[in-house]
Amino acid sequence: MIKRILTALAITCASALPLVAGDSFQTPVTGEILTGWKRSDGTRVAAVRLRLAPGWKTYWRSPGDAGIPPLFDWSKSDNLKGVAVSWPTPVVFLTAGMRTIGYSGDVILPLTLVPRDRDDPITLSAKLELGVCSDICVPHQMQLDAVLGDNNLTPSPKIAAALAARPFSAKEAGVKTATCALRPTRDGLSIEARLSVPHTGGEEVVIIEPGQPGLWASETKVTRQGITLVARGEIIAGSAAPLALDRSAIRITVLGSKHAVDIRGCTSG
Repeated sequence: MIKRILTALAITCASALPLVAGDSFQTPVTGEILTGWKRSDGTRVAAVRLRLAPGWKTYWRSPGDAGIPPLFDWSKSDNLKGVAVSWPTPVVFLTAGMRTIGYSGDVILPLTLVPRDRDDPITLSAKLELGVCSDICVPHQMQLDAVLGDNNLTPSPKIAAALAARPFSAKEAGVKTATCALRPTRDGLSIEARLSVPHTGGEEVVIIEPGQPGLWASETKVTRQGITLVARGEIIAGSAAPLALDRSAIRITVLGSKHAVDIRGCTSG
């Protein structure tokens, strides 16, 4: 498992080639803030919009073995108490034979913004650090700013469509049970998730997120036994400290050809 992690890092770093004078290169991604609308409770729905050049992709919140997770810094914003990012259902890619999870084309990431004072405008300052990949991988930073002060109550069709493109909740998808069996290994813990969930279509991919800082989850091996989907993987700690995992914090996403499912937490299995 450690060898696989190092291999993934080597592939990512090797493909993130520096650009030198004389290279023909244009910025592969541009971004903007969509100002969205205000809700009756004073919160606001907005979005980060990314436009990727043809052939380029960027990554989901859990990018896979060879991906680069996106980072958001909202600290320079004004009148902002909290931000929640909603993630539309991503796509599975293969990078150097390794699975990555992300987006291509026109990507809209909805934001739910909580102001400190609901009567004052929000000055949104977003510093983004992204990995964008084609034949090479390029770490990319961008700064997006907007003042959100109007009282528009009408939802934006583009943002509403991105919200509707999220995975189904466990209840919406008809998940009956979700259990996680954990066993110590040399590098951390093995995890076996057993999900009672109707088939989501095609070859199903299961992503397990530990939900705790400093932990990394491997790519899973997936089998289906009738109504039961079984995903096996490993969870690795970034330090040598004993690993204690809170099952209620685990997040499991099932990606199928028909739809996706977002499962929050699992019980002892």
